[in-house]
This record gives sequence, structure tokens and C-alpha cells, in this order.
Amino acid sequence: MRRDRRGFTLIEVLAALVIVALGMLGVIQAVTQTARNGTYLREKTFAHWIALNLITERRLMAAPPDVSESSDEVEFAGQRWRWTMNVSQTAVESLRRMDVSVRHADAAEGSALVTVTGFYGTAVGQAGGSALSWAGASGAGGEGGEDSGEGDSGGGAGAGGDTPKDSTPKPPPPTESPSPDPEEE
Repeated sequence: MRRDRRGFTLIEVLAALVIVALGMLGVIQAVTQTARNGTYLREKTFAHWIALNLITERRLMAAPPDVSESSDEVEFAGQRWRWTMNVSQTAVESLRRMDVSVRHADAAEGSALVTVTGFYGTAVGQAGGSALSWAGASGAGGEGGEDSGEGDSGGGAGAGGDTPKDSTPKPPPPTESPSPDPEEE
């Protein structure tokens, strides 16, 4: 008397368990890597925002930043961050370069998450797109900040060279751009 037994042998069950375990291990590693990447990108985004905020703060200052290196700590998004700003002079006298590196406060010195570069310029042109005198511009309202027509070391009409300088005074630029209003006509 022989019975037909249907079912899995112990070897078949163990082989199936090994295959399922290896598959689950791969899935767990993929999920862990995705979570790790998400955390890294979140922290990198926060560091980028901190650097952009610092550059924007310096751009809004009335005076250009000093050519030097400075650093400080800031709390952002519930974490402590350390930033370092290196301000350097460019070849253009009225333009300064700001390099800001941001890292976690407890991270090593050279391990910045991001480094962002911005510029601070003091040469401001008149409304209407007049040529700028980049040489010797010392700030808004300062000597050389506006195109006076005298002492221009750029030669001629500035960067474009398309119009000669004349001695007729130019009217001041409007403070607001006029909006078309049918009632005023």
C-alpha cells in the first residue's frame, strides 16, 4: 500500500525561505537608502537656504561687506548650523564676491554641505538703461556712483560706446513708473 503524498519537502521549504529572505533584504536596503537620500537632500536644502539668506542680507546692507572671512552659528529648522563667509574683491572695483559655506555645527571644518556664491555691487545705473561707469563706483549717491561725464576711465560712453557724452544735463529719472490711467487723459 502506497499513498501518494502531496506537499513540499523540508528542502523545498527551506529553499523558498532563503529566496524570500534575500528578496526582503534587498527591499529593506532600497527603502533604507531612499530614506537616507531624503534626509541628505532635506539637510542640503536647509543649508542652501541659510547661505542664500546670508547673501541676501549682505546685499541689502547700505555699505558693501568688508573684504574678510567671517563665521557664526545659526539655528534653523531645529538644528544648529555653522556658516563661513569669505568676501573677496573682484577685478571690478565696485563688485565684491561672497562665498558662503554651510555645514552642521558639529561637523568637521572642511565638510560643508553647500557653498553658494553671490556678488555685491554698488554701481547703479539710471532708469532707462544708461551706460554704467564700473571703474571707481563707490556706492549709491557717492562719488562716481552716477555717470557724471567726467573722469570716466572706460573711454567714451562706457561699456557700450554707442552714444557720445554731451554737456547737456539729463533730467532725473522718475521715481515711479507711470501706469496707464484712462481718467488722467
